[in-house]
Amino acid sequence: MVTIQDVAKAAGVSAMTVSNVINDRPNVRPSTREKVLEAMARLDYRVNVAARNLRKGRTGIIGLAVPEVDSPYYGRLAAAIITAAQRRALRVSIEQTASRENELDALSLSRNHQYDGLILSAAGMSQADAERLKVEHPVVVLGDRIFGGPVDHVAMPNREAARAATCHLFAQRCRRIAFLCGAVEEVNPSSLRLAGYREAHEAADLPADPALVQFVDRLGMREGAQRAREMAESGLDFDGVFCVTDSLAMGVLRGLADSGIRVPDQVKVIGFDNVSESEFLIPSLSTVDPDHDGMAERAVDLLVRRIEQTAHSTRHRDFVGGFSLVVRESTRG
Repeated sequence: MVTIQDVAKAAGVSAMTVSNVINDRPNVRPSTREKVLEAMARLDYRVNVAARNLRKGRTGIIGLAVPEVDSPYYGRLAAAIITAAQRRALRVSIEQTASRENELDALSLSRNHQYDGLILSAAGMSQADAERLKVEHPVVVLGDRIFGGPVDHVAMPNREAARAATCHLFAQRCRRIAFLCGAVEEVNPSSLRLAGYREAHEAADLPADPALVQFVDRLGMREGAQRAREMAESGLDFDGVFCVTDSLAMGVLRGLADSGIRVPDQVKVIGFDNVSESEFLIPSLSTVDPDHDGMAERAVDLLVRRIEQTAHSTRHRDFVGGFSLVVRESTRG
């Protein structure tokens, strides 16, 4: 096995200089760094990550706790976080929570799982649980259920993006836009996106008919299809549909087709999340892209800062991502 001493001898430098290059420390001349890297490549030297982590008292693994591992949104989120972690030579262990109780367990047990830190996508916990986030290990919270908690927090631009999506439907000559969402609580994606939907109506000086706000028990395709069929059968007057998730919107496309309603000719539909499947539907689905990659990058960066103790322990950061509208066939024409 090639050692640091072998690399040092081949490059004509000290073992400490090789260590500085491996750990990307700044106090190495570019020419010296180049010599060391060339020697490492020539000798096929491999960094022993396990040994390095052991010396630092770390595992090189971060945890990711998400409500559902089989939903399109959380699948894409997990992939983005894994990519961001790999750039930092970290591995990701994923667990499914599905409930507030399991989210609390993920918080309290993540040290037992030997994670260096945890990214928690909170769907069951709420602002009332903020004090439960005070744990001894690094945690970053993703989502919109808890603001101002004692941890770093990464959230979506829910209100702004929902307002933009609704305004897009107005620009496409829709005037009666149905809004499909889950249970509206004090702070959650449905409540924040509903607020953006209503703000768009106010800006357009159009009344928001309460009958057009439709609630479903679960934000899935089956529920979207069923509600779209019910809306059509009830005689509800609507010419646009804004769904709080792409999964709901995919179901709505199916339900409208079952009811003989043509999209986008009679009703225009837009979703939220820009999951990969949305591009390949017939018609392809217009949607909000909330910059999953950017949020994942920021969440991993904040967690690494905590792990390495480069962030001040009492100063916690809130980051709200950007977004863009992806206009496809379901709202054109």
